[in-house]
Amino acid sequence: MATENKNLSEYDKNTIPNAKDFRFGIVVSEWNETITEGLYNGAFDALIDCDVPAQQIIRWNVPGSFELIYGAKKMLQTQNVDAVIVIGCVIQGETKHFDFVCEGVTQGIKDLNVQTDIPVIFCVLTDNNMQQSIDRSGGVHGNKGTEAAIAAIKMAYIRQQASMSHPFNQPLLASGAIQIEETPIKIENE
Repeated sequence: MATENKNLSEYDKNTIPNAKDFRFGIVVSEWNETITEGLYNGAFDALIDCDVPAQQIIRWNVPGSFELIYGAKKMLQTQNVDAVIVIGCVIQGETKHFDFVCEGVTQGIKDLNVQTDIPVIFCVLTDNNMQQSIDRSGGVHGNKGTEAAIAAIKMAYIRQQASMSHPFNQPLLASGAIQIEETPIKIENE
C-alpha cells in the first residue's frame, strides 16, 4: 500500500509557497458523506494553516463522485480560482459500477488539467472497503484532503511562476488557456 508507511497529513510548512493571495475551490461529493466531510476538513484546515483566508476558499457540493467533473468545470469557468480540489470517495462493491465511476472520474479530471490552465487536484479515494477510506480521511494514515490542499498550493504557485517567467503575447482562450500560434521555422542552407 502506498500510504502504509506515510502519514498523509504531514507536511513541512517551510517548504510550502506563500498561499495568502491564492483563491481555492473545493468541490465535494455528497456520496459517502462521512468520508468526504473528513477529507474536506483536512483540506480546509491545511489551507487555513498555510495562511489562505477562509473567504478565499469556495466550497460546492455535488451529488456523487461522477459529478465532480462538471462541478470542477463550472467552478473553473466562473469562480476565478487558482486551483480546484475535487473530493470524493468510491468504495468497491459487488458490481463493475466501481470500475466505471473510478475510470470516468479519473479521466475527466485529467481532461480538465489538459484543457484548462488551472490545476485540478484529484482527491478521490478509490478503496476496497469503508475501513480503508476511514483510515485515509483522518484515520491512521492521516488525511488525503490535507495532502491534496498542499498539492493545490504548490500547483497554484507553479502556475503563477510560469506565467511570470514566460510572458506570452497571445490572447487567452475562454478556458483561460493561452493560445500559441505556430510560427514556421526558416532553415537556411550553409
